[in-house]
Amino acid sequence: MQEKEITKAKFKALKTCVLIPTYNNAKTLEEVITKTLEYCDEVMVVNDGATDDTPNIISKFKNLIVVTHPKNKGKGMALRNGFKKAVELGFEYVITIDSDGQHYPEDFITFLNKIEEQPGSLIIGARNMSVDNVPNKSTFGNKFSNFWFWVETGIKMEDTQSGYRLYPVQRLKKIRLFTTKFELEIEVIVKAAWRGIPVVSVPVKVYYAPQGERVTHFRPGKDFTRISLLNTYLVILTAIWWKPVMLLRKFTWTNIKKIWKEEIIAKHESPASKANSVALGLFFGIVPIWGFQFATALIIAHLLKLNKVVVGLTAQISVPPMIPFILYGSIKTGEWILNEEVHIKFSRMLSVETLNNIYVYAVGACVLSVIAAVAGWIATFLSLKLFRYKATPVQ
Repeated sequence: MQEKEITKAKFKALKTCVLIPTYNNAKTLEEVITKTLEYCDEVMVVNDGATDDTPNIISKFKNLIVVTHPKNKGKGMALRNGFKKAVELGFEYVITIDSDGQHYPEDFITFLNKIEEQPGSLIIGARNMSVDNVPNKSTFGNKFSNFWFWVETGIKMEDTQSGYRLYPVQRLKKIRLFTTKFELEIEVIVKAAWRGIPVVSVPVKVYYAPQGERVTHFRPGKDFTRISLLNTYLVILTAIWWKPVMLLRKFTWTNIKKIWKEEIIAKHESPASKANSVALGLFFGIVPIWGFQFATALIIAHLLKLNKVVVGLTAQISVPPMIPFILYGSIKTGEWILNEEVHIKFSRMLSVETLNNIYVYAVGACVLSVIAAVAGWIATFLSLKLFRYKATPVQ
């Protein structure tokens, strides 16, 4: 009893409520609400257009904050409208818990203790995915989601798909969210990280009902497609906006000197390693995968443990002023490889004529990217050797 009273007191002190989004989970909803109320007095339920006995169950509890959707809008909209209501009521934080019974209210205290340590954070409850009855699709989906979250933010997380979370709703209200289904839980943490909101995790328990008993509204085909499309959009946005913005924010004179010394000069790297970084950047700066060049280059650099700053800088060979030269060089290389003449002037490189010769360009760009990478590697390696560059072991 004392533990529950302590938890209730912390909820009030931290201006936090619990949000339960629900859709056709009548079998488990009443128990989830009952247990939640043992730990928190201010509980919000968003009835997302349920067609079962959900309204009658909600009506049994007189002190709930209730938001009702006349028709089902999706979990994303249930969360967004719940956040909006919480902000209107003056709450600083919202803990979301699923209505299917897989989360344990006794873990509320873990979130509250963490937010006391790191105010203003977005906290994800990392589930133990080795427990019984975890669906294979959940394990795969979680690894898939974790990987793309790292690509988009540079942050490694254990469980980016958990619905058991603490959201700093006052800090989120300025973030523009547009998704409406399960993918919102990806969108919100990526955009929160971009805004400088710390995204951290705490361990939580989880219960998965045996197959056939658990109600889930996740549709693998449609929802995985939505999540994949969202990740494609976020990766592109990462490459063309977030990464450049983050780089620009570092451009104070002190940081420039630090980056130059630690990341570009990088005395702990060998001449061969530096040459590899330059070669990789040049290759992906030219290879014809427009929109994915920068992100792909950084992913490969990370996997190969190369200098990501050097790779990123050399990949910028495809900046707008250089694009006509790269297109022209690619087409000329394609002509040479395919023994096919293309009658296009340099001044027409940015016209529809280039698209009409897309095959010649693509072949030429692939070959030119390899030539540039090899040339860049040789020039870098020989230059470093010429100036007697020696790697210094990391202390």
